[in-house]
Amino acid sequence: MTEKEKMIAGMIYDPADGELATRRTLAHKLCNAYNRLDEDDPERENILATLLPHRNGAYLQGPVYFDYGDNTRFGNGCYANFNLTVLDCAPVTIGDNVFVGSGVSVVTPLHPLLPEERKMYARPDGTVTDREYAKPIVIGDDCWIASNVTVCGGVTIGSGSVIGAGSVVTRDIPSGVLAAGNPCKVIRTLTKEDSIYLKAHLFPNK
Repeated sequence: MTEKEKMIAGMIYDPADGELATRRTLAHKLCNAYNRLDEDDPERENILATLLPHRNGAYLQGPVYFDYGDNTRFGNGCYANFNLTVLDCAPVTIGDNVFVGSGVSVVTPLHPLLPEERKMYARPDGTVTDREYAKPIVIGDDCWIASNVTVCGGVTIGSGSVIGAGSVVTRDIPSGVLAAGNPCKVIRTLTKEDSIYLKAHLFPNK
């Protein structure tokens, strides 16, 4: 079993493995190249084709930061604002029509809690590495992930839900709810009373 297969399967893996290091370095270079370009530069599309082969046309404002890129799948009609960070050591699956605010982090890696297990160590060939594992993240269709949210490994966010700004999502969130906080908790179910047309009428611009 390769280290990449272990990583994707949620097993303890060696992040210094050659295959993983090569892809990670390429992803970081592609992110840097993307982030240097103006948003109307057609070269951005070419970069994303290599960085995110499962993008399905998602629009990423940039700057963006991906650990691997090829472990992330976007559905149709997705948009991400400035400073999206995705540490996709495990699969990240983002559904259709998901909107992502600025400064959002989607982080699958998990590190040992015990300090003796968290320490770096040397492999027989002298390469220094550590022990890691990761858990997948799923964001359902039609979600809105507001600014500065952190979604942690192992979490599923149900379709149609809204995660309030600054939240840290450590547990699953059901469909069709407004959830917020650290740790993120369900506040209430979304209803037709949450329509933007009602909100705009109640709180007109001054």
